Amino acid sequence: MRPPDLELDLLRAFTAVAEAGSFTTAGTILRRTQSAVSQQIRRLEDLVGKQLLRRTSRTVVLTPDGESLLAHAQRMLELNDVFVRRMQAPPISGKLRLGVSEDFIPNQLPRLLTMFTRAHPGVHLELMTGLSTGLVQKLGDGRLDLVIAKRDAQPEGGRVLRRERLVWIAAPDVAPEPPAVLPLVALPAPCSYRRVMLDALKGSGRTWTFACTAHSIAGLQAAVSGGLGVSILGGSFMQDGLRELPPELGFPPLPDTEIALFGEERAQPELAEGLVRFLLDSLDSLPPGS
Repeated sequence: MRPPDLELDLLRAFTAVAEAGSFTTAGTILRRTQSAVSQQIRRLEDLVGKQLLRRTSRTVVLTPDGESLLAHAQRMLELNDVFVRRMQAPPISGKLRLGVSEDFIPNQLPRLLTMFTRAHPGVHLELMTGLSTGLVQKLGDGRLDLVIAKRDAQPEGGRVLRRERLVWIAAPDVAPEPPAVLPLVALPAPCSYRRVMLDALKGSGRTWTFACTAHSIAGLQAAVSGGLGVSILGGSFMQDGLRELPPELGFPPLPDTEIALFGEERAQPELAEGLVRFLLDSLDSLPPGS
């Protein structure tokens, strides 16, 4: 049997009560009477078949089922609000030559670009993907209007969109320990992943050698999962065939990496702002690690 649909109004009332800890305060926020809010909560509890809130003489607390629902309700409301704001924004049109680094949320990028083109059908998107340094060079040459790339590719500019931790990666059955020579898989220079990896190893006392040079992140993932060596990537690049190497194996800590948007000052303002607003709203609604 098809499960019932959860009404957004009921979820909004539930999250308001949960966050305020009070039916009265939630009613003020929602501009409804306390009685009306109570009725919405009862309807929601009837729909899910669980008690979501426990009422005491002084406050309202979440039950375990309420705790479970709250995170999902907040995400559903956030996605709804992002979409409505996007639909109500003034329409934009034109051609946008967009360069997107392979480092940018690999699991979510296709979906985000599809959502953008559906929300803004008047925008003709010319998409180029590649490594950060090459895309920033093309932006400087005038071959791209906007570029999403690692901040390291142009440290003096750009608007930061996302921060991500870097991790050491290897195949599941690879666990290189000193004093064995450490085989590395790297992208060709200049590459910030390569530089950060070598800088981290300088103070570790490990001896290393380049076992493989890959010319794309997909190639690097394949080489590492094939057991050719270890490397570093953002945490969102973890996939089947890769594992994060634990610190107890002697691998030094790594800094976070930043993904930034470049070229806003030269791009057509309404196109740049439309894309930036869409990306920031969408990234805020993604769960960590996506």
